Amino acid sequence: MAFCFSLALAATAAAAEPASRVVTTVRPDAKTGRLVRSTTIVSHPTASKEVTPKTIKASATGAEINVGEIVERAAKAHAVDPLLVHSVIRAESNYNPTAVSPKGAEGLMQLIPATARRFGALNSFDVEENITAGVKYLKYLQEMFKDDRLALAAYNAGEGAVQKYGNVPPYKETVQYVDRVGKSYGEARKRQQPETAAVIAPIPQQPQPEPLRHLEVTTDSEGRMVLRTR
Repeated sequence: MAFCFSLALAATAAAAEPASRVVTTVRPDAKTGRLVRSTTIVSHPTASKEVTPKTIKASATGAEINVGEIVERAAKAHAVDPLLVHSVIRAESNYNPTAVSPKGAEGLMQLIPATARRFGALNSFDVEENITAGVKYLKYLQEMFKDDRLALAAYNAGEGAVQKYGNVPPYKETVQYVDRVGKSYGEARKRQQPETAAVIAPIPQQPQPEPLRHLEVTTDSEGRMVLRTR
């Protein structure tokens, strides 16, 4: 499904984008094993500074997890553009697998517990479960609304809000969210295009030599040799 944003929309996104958001992180205490919650203010990175991490650390074990591979696998399985998935993750948690929003959304793709269970995630802080469920939910919304802007609005504000207004709900947070994800996604697609073009560019055709012509040798009425091609 194409995901198109006009230049005017991108400009609006840049002007409307908030400088920061409040993110709560839940981590196990190294000594007691009990969960400790901390709240931080995270600044949104500008498009020029956006970097998709290859790996992130698991919240429980500290092991390195290849988030890129998980996104690619889940996106391919459910026919969702992985660049869009990364843009959603960046806007939702900025790749923090233990993030918890003030409304209780959890993990990389900030799933409400009921939504996480609905799409098969029993542990929202498990990176693979969270991404897989988030991608399933995103695909569900794309198919429901047939419009990626409305799908993103529903991801942020809920399906009911989009159905109520028949468009992006006039909530400041949701409008900014749709614009921010759209801008990030558009920039990611632009960065990918030269690489894709280089991969699929046709190999220049080498000039082919003219086929050899047959030489016919005859003699004229005076006995002289005459060479002809045919």
